[in-house]
Amino acid sequence: MKSYKLSELSHVEVESLKARPRIDFSSIFGMIQPIVDDVRSRGDAAVKAYTEKFDKVKLQKIVENVSELPYPELDPTIKEAFDVAYDNIYAFHLAQKSSEKSVENMKGVTCKRVARSIGSVGLYVPGGTAVLPSTALMLSVPAQIAGCKTVVLATPPGQEGCICKEVLYCAKKAGVTHILKAGGAQAISAMAWGTESCPKVEKIFGPGNQYVTAAKMILQNSEAMISIDMPAGPSEVLVIADKNASPVHIAADLLSQAEHGPDSQVVLVIAGEGVDLKVIEEEISKQCQSLPRGDFASKALSHSFIVFARDMVEAISFSNLYAPEHLIMNVKDAEKWEGFVENAGSVFLGQWTPESVGDYASGTNHVLPTYGYARMYGGVSLDSFLKYMTVQSLTEEGLRNLGPYVATMAEVEGLDAHKRAVTLRLQDIEAKHASSVR
Repeated sequence: MKSYKLSELSHVEVESLKARPRIDFSSIFGMIQPIVDDVRSRGDAAVKAYTEKFDKVKLQKIVENVSELPYPELDPTIKEAFDVAYDNIYAFHLAQKSSEKSVENMKGVTCKRVARSIGSVGLYVPGGTAVLPSTALMLSVPAQIAGCKTVVLATPPGQEGCICKEVLYCAKKAGVTHILKAGGAQAISAMAWGTESCPKVEKIFGPGNQYVTAAKMILQNSEAMISIDMPAGPSEVLVIADKNASPVHIAADLLSQAEHGPDSQVVLVIAGEGVDLKVIEEEISKQCQSLPRGDFASKALSHSFIVFARDMVEAISFSNLYAPEHLIMNVKDAEKWEGFVENAGSVFLGQWTPESVGDYASGTNHVLPTYGYARMYGGVSLDSFLKYMTVQSLTEEGLRNLGPYVATMAEVEGLDAHKRAVTLRLQDIEAKHASSVR
């Protein structure tokens, strides 16, 4: 991993460090657009064809109704782990529910904001180089709490066309209605357009590779009329460490994201003096060699880097510039620095808080903005599955109080019909009062 001292870099050089490994989306869009168009025109047949081509699986049907599938048999230890994760994720997201508030802004003028669930949602659960049932929980639990009526979970099928049993267990527990046995751009397209057997959804969630991300980006700007959770790229972590941090823990945290894939990026920011970089690098090499996915991690490390900061202020300033998906603050008194963090998908404070707990079972959501999008996006939450409507109600007195101001503003803007919608009602009120006086 290359290393840099922030104090020795120019402003331009520091800015350049926030760049991620480049993804050539223009060429990827050219590859994905024909798949999107084909699924729109041929539906199930196209999804079957692409699944056979890319996943080497021949499907008889692409969608299963979850209610018709029995609960899979899981090892008791595995079942308990997913049950604990479900409970924690449910508790954290349920706590995000806000109470409805009604405000009387002036006498007779009442306004409120009400939440409604998005009727149909699509959840993408990757299954390429690693099966991710944890993502099934992260997406389906908030959809369940929100009350989404149609929940389609898409995940690549196994070699026999089967569904990963852990994914199925999570899907049934969290109220998923349909499972689409497909991955990649063809799965995103099927959920966006709808097919003979796959319900059309209104919003699509979930992480994925560059092809999945490209399909989401294309379809949110198409006649499919869908929205997406966020743009997302390869997984990433930034670790801020001081002299009190264990080199073993630092190495493990960096590798926990590097093992996701060769396009992941990890950054180590060393805050202050007294940190032995050589020991950390030796630990990274030792642990990487023992990982089953060590080849992926090694490739990710080749375009990752280390930054030396003079102190915590400079370290956090750089982190805010980089805007990581995951930020680990493995420093003394980490909690006191939380308020300085402005841009991060999820933050992990202190030496006993590895990023892995957020990935699986602490309760927070692991579907987070990457590629620097944490500067303007937050991670998936209960609100991601809701839409909000404003409601206003005026009494006769309310319109008499507010109406003249609205009429004046409409006149300024030259919108006479807007003005009349108010003044005609005010005239009716005056006429009614005049007749009652006689």
